[in-house]
Amino acid sequence: MAAMLAIINEGDEVIIFEPFYESYGPDSAVSGAIPQFVPLNDDFSINEEALVSAFNKKTRALIINTPSNPCGKVFTKDELKLIADLCAEHDVIAVSDEIYEYIVFDDRKHISIASFDEMRDRTITLSGFSKTFSVTGWRIGFAIAEKTLSSAIRKAHDFLTVGAPTPLQRACLAGLSFPDSYYKEIAGMYEKRRNFLYNTLTNAGFRCHMPQGAYYILVDMPEGTGMDDMAFARYLIDKVGVAAVPGSSFYHSEPGKHKLRFTFSKKDETLQEAARRLEKWDK
Repeated sequence: MAAMLAIINEGDEVIIFEPFYESYGPDSAVSGAIPQFVPLNDDFSINEEALVSAFNKKTRALIINTPSNPCGKVFTKDELKLIADLCAEHDVIAVSDEIYEYIVFDDRKHISIASFDEMRDRTITLSGFSKTFSVTGWRIGFAIAEKTLSSAIRKAHDFLTVGAPTPLQRACLAGLSFPDSYYKEIAGMYEKRRNFLYNTLTNAGFRCHMPQGAYYILVDMPEGTGMDDMAFARYLIDKVGVAAVPGSSFYHSEPGKHKLRFTFSKKDETLQEAARRLEKWDK
């Protein structure tokens, strides 16, 4: 929120890829911007024509989330280069949410758009400790940006929160000294859980999109339910005992009403129990 308040003027436009983390739209609107949603292709690759068309003289920022919540997309180097070129051409700032940067699968590598020369001074990189160290309740994060941008962010942030407790900040500092093997271990752990939940949901009749990173699976609802995403999510909780987030939380358009998001950021025994319940589900 502080990043958006630091760069947005009333009436500016912000490009947001769809599906998106549900706070991006409201954060843009609260800061005075008009969200412009750009749907990704069915395989979550960038629709280049749609992206190019979204840029105009009112575009002030573009939000990237890689790896992505809710679909687990990891933006490729070529996709990031396309975004970088467009941002440079139109003098647009990239707000890059990289909170899941260490949770990538199948030997993929996370790439930050700020690593491109033309984006070094026009990127606000956002990350934190919640996901990497499993301390989501601590709410400790950080922003990296060019001096003028970071100064504006600090001014806005000063009025949004008092500050994170010092002991928790020191604990996060200790986490930064963990060896590289720690990051490989957590990525490997989540990759195994991803594979398990993917197979579970596929066997239960959902059409799944294999996540490339983060710890969510976005699925298409089974055909013939006669329900939208909200009703079907309630049905799963009430009748099956498995919870999912309605897909419309992550979409501005119609496709979200036919999707659900599941997470594999759970203990193995919890995922196994979910599998058992879904196996007994009377479809």
